[in-house]
Amino acid sequence: MPRANSKSVKIVIQRAYEEPGPDDGYRVLVDRVWPRGRSKETLKLDQWSRELAPSAQLREWFGHDPKRWTEFQQRYRDELDSDEMRARMQQLTSDAAGQRITLVYGAKDEEHNQAIVLRDVLLHLHKG
Repeated sequence: MPRANSKSVKIVIQRAYEEPGPDDGYRVLVDRVWPRGRSKETLKLDQWSRELAPSAQLREWFGHDPKRWTEFQQRYRDELDSDEMRARMQQLTSDAAGQRITLVYGAKDEEHNQAIVLRDVLLHLHKG
């Protein structure tokens, strides 16, 4: 799908409990807490960006309850909507140096997690 921006960025998400692949590119853990039972060697991360994860209060409030998903998304987007957070997100895409970015998360729920929201915000930020 063509974009107005000539520098298109590819961002995918992956659970921390899936094996890293050769095409993952730049792997970034986007959780505040380390995924239980996973080692640094197993995750093969390039970066742990805990600052971009939802705040502890938001994470605890959400509790991965699908009924709170819509409101969680808005609250998390609000947390990401600051000059400091935009700078952190731009730094992440800069650190990836054009590689595919794989956002790694630990949640069991593959449809309701912070990596989905962060990916969408990063793609929107990169387009703009």
